[in-house]
Amino acid sequence: MNIVPKRFYLDDIFDDFLDRESSKMKCDIYEKDGAYHLELDVPGFKKDEIKVECDNGTLTITAEKNENKEEKENKKYIKRERIYGKYSRSFYLGDVDSENIEAGFQDGILKITVPKVEEKDNKKYIEIK
Repeated sequence: MNIVPKRFYLDDIFDDFLDRESSKMKCDIYEKDGAYHLELDVPGFKKDEIKVECDNGTLTITAEKNENKEEKENKKYIKRERIYGKYSRSFYLGDVDSENIEAGFQDGILKITVPKVEEKDNKKYIEIK
């Protein structure tokens, strides 16, 4: 006989509070072929609700979804788990070729390729006298 513990109303509130950190856009970053590659999970968003920008080596991804107020007024919700709003992640990547960054979005996954700037040998050797 399985005994299912009784859940209380506040359990959902505590679950929501604890899960807020894990609701951010999950991301993998790797380096390959002279570029950084980022893959972010952005489920539930459309391509036009996502913005990618690069400023001085910092890549910022912002996704924003607004709730349709007309639809909300005609509904009597029993439970609401989906959250609307703005989400943002930033990553400092250093010297990158911001003119050639490429991004694609398919099946809720945003893939970004950020070419690295070729490192130059800026060493200056000082003659000891």
